[in-house]
Amino acid sequence: MAPAATAPTTPLPYATLLGFTRYVDRTGPAKATFVGGLRKQRASRSGFNPHGQLVKALKADIAFRTGGRHLAEIAEQVKPRWRPLYEALVPGAVAYLHSLGDPDRVDLAQTRDALGMVGDLPVKINPQLGLRYADGRAEMVRLHFDEAPPSEEAALAMLHLMGRYTDQVLPHAQPILVDVRRGVAHRMPSTAKPDQVDRWLAGEAAAFKAIWSTAA
Repeated sequence: MAPAATAPTTPLPYATLLGFTRYVDRTGPAKATFVGGLRKQRASRSGFNPHGQLVKALKADIAFRTGGRHLAEIAEQVKPRWRPLYEALVPGAVAYLHSLGDPDRVDLAQTRDALGMVGDLPVKINPQLGLRYADGRAEMVRLHFDEAPPSEEAALAMLHLMGRYTDQVLPHAQPILVDVRRGVAHRMPSTAKPDQVDRWLAGEAAAFKAIWSTAA
């Protein structure tokens, strides 16, 4: 008897912090298109991060207190196809590096990824940088690389979700979102109401799951 055919595995709804906040920032049919693309990417295990070398260079400049030398060098070392991207990103990354203040008073800190739940949707909380200052302050940082600055909604969602999982990611750290192209750091607005943000994001997560389950 021939073995029964095995049904294709359907990937379960899941998002990274970046993927979920990009979804939140979309409206109308663009939400469904975006989730469908994430689902297909997950099923095919595809995806490439073109910014990885820049993040490593930024970390090296912080760790070795080299003032942007690694960032300047990486723009010349990447493959030619990525050079225009790095040339656009490096000046802002250097400006952010200098905004951290005295290099001798800031160090890298170890962060841990956390698997958060937004409603019933698993979301991977994964800052790219952890920083610890000589005065005891700590920051966990996500980097925004897009040409357009982050919208207020996307920034609020990202900062809120990082803040919810501070104890797991980097205890007592302040969440920061850095707009790399402009060298600007965004922090949680003092006017934000966490309960309202939780309800808003739970609704977005429910819609994300519904779209995921019906995506082709």
